[in-house]
Amino acid sequence: MDAVTLAVAAVLALALLCATAVCVVAICRVHRGDVVNVVRVLPELVAALRRRRP
Repeated sequence: MDAVTLAVAAVLALALLCATAVCVVAICRVHRGDVVNVVRVLPELVAALRRRRP
């Protein structure tokens, strides 16, 4: 592989690692009540998104 491909692969790997770290921290900091609220509203959100599609 050439240098550009290696640089792109390294940047993508770093971005994936950072995104994973952000998600793990967010999951650790979330309160249980917030998760319950999101699960309750989820069917409503899906219905609203389906109505918007042509």
